[in-house]
Amino acid sequence: MSTDQTLSGEHITGNEGELAPKRPSPALTLTAALLGFALITLDASVVNVALPAIGSDFGGGMSGLQWVVDAYTLAFAALMLSTGAFADRAGASRAYALGTSVFTVASVACGLAPGLPTLIGARVVQGAAAAVVLPASLALVRQAYADPARRTRAVAAWGAGGSAALALGPLAGGALTTAWDWRGIFFVNLPVGAAILLLLLKAPRSPRRPAPLDLPGQATAVVGLTALTFAVIEGGPAGWAALGVAVVAAVAFPRIEARTAHPVVPLGLFRNRTVAVTVAAGAAVSVAFYSMVFVFSLFFQQVQHRSPLSAGLMFLPMTGLIGVTNLLSGKLAGRYGPRLPMLVGQGLATAGSLLLLYVDEGTPAPLVAVLLVPLALGCALTVPPLTAAMMDAVPAERAGLAAGVLNSARQVAGGLGIAVFGALVAGDFTGGMRLSLVIGACVLLLTFGLSFRLAGHAASSA
Repeated sequence: MSTDQTLSGEHITGNEGELAPKRPSPALTLTAALLGFALITLDASVVNVALPAIGSDFGGGMSGLQWVVDAYTLAFAALMLSTGAFADRAGASRAYALGTSVFTVASVACGLAPGLPTLIGARVVQGAAAAVVLPASLALVRQAYADPARRTRAVAAWGAGGSAALALGPLAGGALTTAWDWRGIFFVNLPVGAAILLLLLKAPRSPRRPAPLDLPGQATAVVGLTALTFAVIEGGPAGWAALGVAVVAAVAFPRIEARTAHPVVPLGLFRNRTVAVTVAAGAAVSVAFYSMVFVFSLFFQQVQHRSPLSAGLMFLPMTGLIGVTNLLSGKLAGRYGPRLPMLVGQGLATAGSLLLLYVDEGTPAPLVAVLLVPLALGCALTVPPLTAAMMDAVPAERAGLAAGVLNSARQVAGGLGIAVFGALVAGDFTGGMRLSLVIGACVLLLTFGLSFRLAGHAASSA
């Protein structure tokens, strides 16, 4: 008998035929991680096309629809600051299983919601669980592949899963809402969540690592962001009171972080010019992209009176090119450094926002779908190089923390953009939409100027 021989699915090693445990397949771990990342990315975009149907069932007006989106986005963004440390403390595999389980149960609660308050509450739980799933899924991929080259390919596949989910989100939302009901966009998460948990049974247990948590800083961030979003969406006396709470939290947060040994957001990071510019650019891109998906999802259905499926199809040209553009952007950044693709991307996104000013109720749908493409391509060109530039600008031991800060800033910006632009379109939709496009273009133009301050060529890791 040879030294290594397979018999009945077990590995027999050594001359005495000792049984050794079968080594878990890295591919199964990658599949589980990819499915989870795709699931939480899909849920960030799939709901947009279903919003008019939700509004038809529950009422609540524009503010209610904004909360359906922002409840998820803000919980996701704010808690992501600490969930990386939580995943280290609990072990990536345990944190991932917990996050996936809670996300799946919350999805069922969304699908069964009898009214808008229940739906919004369940969306908050979904967002909190998604904040756990994201860092834990990436940690699982890193754990499964010891070889750096294979790990790089695995992380690329993990990222491609998120891009594919983002591209399919509006179409899936429209198809499920048309063929079934808006509740279907949440119920489909149940079999995916179950599949992830089954795959995790084959994954190795992750070690626990000491990781300090900044609970006062995290709590202050949650209170401040929630209060600010409430002020923008609700307005009135309650909105002014919430704005006061947000101001107090904004003043308290840096004081808390400055006195904490392990702050959730080390303010010293922003003394690095590259970090400050890339975070600002990432936030601007999120405002432009996610807010416009929200606004045009409503425009196609409430102004042009299209079906959810037709509205979802209108986004397919723009979202379908995102993955390819991400790859192209990475190659450009590797050859020319991050500044060039960031400038081209933000310039294209600014031009795309201004082109959409010509859209009104009578604009043919195929033309609107084409006009959305430059905005999406510009955003897709910008994100990979700004991410690489930020990772190059911080020490290796702070890369995870920096990534959490960047992703949180992007999610927060997207959520606040939806709050502001939703308020603008609540009255005169077309006029509010055009004002929103102008604001988005101005924000992009500002970070376009800031991006000139980046180094002309970065390290090869870009």
